[in-house]
Amino acid sequence: MKTKNYASYLKHPVFKVASQVVTENNLQAYVIGGFVRDLLLERPSKDIDIVVVGNGLDLAKEIATRLRVSKVSVFENFGTAQFKYKDLDVEFVGARKESYRRDSRKPIVENGTLADDQNRRDFTINALALSLHQENFGEIIDPFNGLDDLEKGIIRTPLDPDITYSDDPLRMMRAVRFATQLGFKIETESLNALQRNAERLNIISGERIIDELNKIILAEEPSRGFKLLNSTKLLHQFFPEMIALQGVETIDGKSHKDNFYHTLEVLDNISENTDKLWLRWAAIMHDIAKPPTKKFDTEIGWTFHGHEELGARMTYRIFKRLKLPLDAKMKYVEKLVRLHLRPISLVKGNVTDSAVRRLLFEAGDDIEDLMTLCNADITSKNEFKVQKYKKNFELVTMKLKDVEEKDQIRNFQPPVSGEIIMKAFDLKPCNEIGVIKTTIKDAILEGTIPNEFEAALEQMLIIGKDLGLTLSNDFQMPKNNIFTTDKK
Repeated sequence: MKTKNYASYLKHPVFKVASQVVTENNLQAYVIGGFVRDLLLERPSKDIDIVVVGNGLDLAKEIATRLRVSKVSVFENFGTAQFKYKDLDVEFVGARKESYRRDSRKPIVENGTLADDQNRRDFTINALALSLHQENFGEIIDPFNGLDDLEKGIIRTPLDPDITYSDDPLRMMRAVRFATQLGFKIETESLNALQRNAERLNIISGERIIDELNKIILAEEPSRGFKLLNSTKLLHQFFPEMIALQGVETIDGKSHKDNFYHTLEVLDNISENTDKLWLRWAAIMHDIAKPPTKKFDTEIGWTFHGHEELGARMTYRIFKRLKLPLDAKMKYVEKLVRLHLRPISLVKGNVTDSAVRRLLFEAGDDIEDLMTLCNADITSKNEFKVQKYKKNFELVTMKLKDVEEKDQIRNFQPPVSGEIIMKAFDLKPCNEIGVIKTTIKDAILEGTIPNEFEAALEQMLIIGKDLGLTLSNDFQMPKNNIFTTDKK
């Protein structure tokens, strides 16, 4: 970033061809925005934005033709064009100036100059432009000292931050996102303006907010973003359940931990071990129901009984409001929240095969992710206590592996099917079939019988007799889960 020879950064064939076309047609065109920022920070970027003073659509078509790109997507209403070239997405737009109505983030757009276009940018580091004309190829146009902000690691708006944020409140989420992703600080006046304008976030769609929030969650240290969202009151606008986690209450000298900051610690812990967005969401949600389940017991202090079950039930409502998916991703988070105390309870007590089998059965293929979450949830200022728990946690992990190899419990179904039960006792669909299957399943999970077909079949006959069922006369004992009947 210390070099001033920015032309050396523009080595990709797209820039060479663009420069030729721009120069031949005596146009003003510039690479601008996030691509320039990431180029100078030496971060990977696959999205190139080229702003043209005038018509960007014709330039896009000519450059695509010379690059032998057959498909150009043109959006006449927006004055933009886009094509893919190898591993890059290249977008062209005419330089424009914008004005806003207070009740909408959709601007009134007019043709403008490069300066107009830079004025409408959200942050100084995103207003940098590199010329594509051959006579000054690679020259940087930096009207707001964005280079200095890049060097110093500062997020700052080009113009008055109150106007910038009020015009398009999504920029407030973007400020936090860039600060989190890049490890930058938000300049003081821009930071103060976030809190002053926080309520303006209410005109932004949930989908746009959650898109920025997910990018914050996927950052290397997502707690940075959540602390900024909290201190600026942005988080209060869309995630009150997380705000409710904050604070410490003390009665009779007994205090509970601040569950907001505990959650952020768990989120950072898990982020060291996974890039899975929904596993990180499980970390955010794992204690979400502690505020409504909090009670004080004079003998044992603070309790949060049932917060895992209530938290799982709260997941759907929160995901729906935040415009998060309500499909298998939500079910996955729901499951991990519901089960997140189970491995920890094994650490605290005796690790029995029965308890391990039940955990394997309920967690299924998500057992490794559950263990990652629970390991991240081991937090304490007492380092000795943390190390003790982690050592015990390793024992639980080994036990899980041993039981899984021995009993094949993960995702198992009771070896005796409902069809066999119906044939054996000449039954139609009824409650007794479910009772027999559940009892067999419990017997296997408790270790009373092995997870084998013959043992389960014998158990079926015993349970059926206890229920007063009569074995069908034409029922022949099946082998290997295959049954036959002899009709006389």
